[in-house]
Amino acid sequence: MHFAIVGAGPAGAALGYLLARAGGQVTLLERQTDFAREFRGEVLMPSGLDAIAQMGLGAALAALPQIRIARGALYRGAEPLVELPFGDGGPRVVSQPALLEMLVHESARWPGFSLERGFTVRDLISRDGAVAGVRGDSSSGPGEVAADWVIGADGRASAVRKHSALDRARPSQSFDVVWCRLPLPPDHAEQVRFYLSEGRFAITLHAPDGRLQIGWVIEKGTFGELRRRGVSEWLGELARGLPPDLARHIAEHRDAVTHPFLLDVVCDHIEQWCEPGLLLLGDAAHPMSPVGAQGINIALRDAIVAANHLAPLAAGSADPRALLAASERIAAERLPEVRAIQRLQRIPPRVIFQRNAVSRFIVRRVIPALARSRVLPRLVGTGANRFFFGVTEVRLSVS
Repeated sequence: MHFAIVGAGPAGAALGYLLARAGGQVTLLERQTDFAREFRGEVLMPSGLDAIAQMGLGAALAALPQIRIARGALYRGAEPLVELPFGDGGPRVVSQPALLEMLVHESARWPGFSLERGFTVRDLISRDGAVAGVRGDSSSGPGEVAADWVIGADGRASAVRKHSALDRARPSQSFDVVWCRLPLPPDHAEQVRFYLSEGRFAITLHAPDGRLQIGWVIEKGTFGELRRRGVSEWLGELARGLPPDLARHIAEHRDAVTHPFLLDVVCDHIEQWCEPGLLLLGDAAHPMSPVGAQGINIALRDAIVAANHLAPLAAGSADPRALLAASERIAAERLPEVRAIQRLQRIPPRVIFQRNAVSRFIVRRVIPALARSRVLPRLVGTGANRFFFGVTEVRLSVS
């Protein structure tokens, strides 16, 4: 059976490996010619690490550039409110380009696997009311890839979803996130920090390249004006919500800051992930908010569940009814966790990312009071456990 997987991100690359290992014919189509570009989702939670270990690739993952996140902390201004020691079982920040190269390298061990880089999907091929492949542009010109089943794993801006009957308008969040990197301060090694102030929020973490990665929450639609003001101006705006020592560090290293890039934040899901000939996975079906660093981890868990249902069919002849039934089971199994995680992801924007009197009161009064009463650490710990380990059990049942 021939699968065409569009998008060599975590969901597509992992599923391609598992289906090829099961004896399927897999063509993995990737729009970019390499993976050496900026990625946002590089935090592997224990749930994502477990998914890779279940795939039998734990040793290969351990050889990649990565940083163990040993502890976390929530600050209000310069005041630490909650300290969270993660220990050895905490998240890791793993170079996503290296992770994807590892996955396609391992996939290439199986004779049914092929990767085509530089293929941009322009449309879907339809035959007898079902999707039968994709049309697109490659380095050699326009082309078609016929398939028994197409899997769209090409992210939140999915071309596959756009050309399918599954696409619909999705509500945006009220905020975006600007990411940038600069040299790492010595006291930020192996930790993640969350900085909360009135109407402002930022996250800092130790990136796998040894630098400091900063995510800055901004009002949706304001990035253009920030960019026009120049690096020094927007870095100064960012620093206003940070402790003085970190603000000074940013000012001293402003010439070493990586050009910022914007994440247009969407947190939503479609209820129907499949139609005859087609299945959507990962952000193509359920774009995740950056809150809780869930995108890559949910995508890997999608791949595990998809393999459980599709791999038993991979080595046989194509049965459209069996493939559609399997795809429907995948969506039914994954939707409860997606819904639960997205509900959690929507809480901080509604409560603390707003520039209004209620949010200011919560940040100024309520959160510090909860921290002093030890209620906040318990609340944060409960939410962190769901982000760390997921809310449903995901076990790979095929070899």
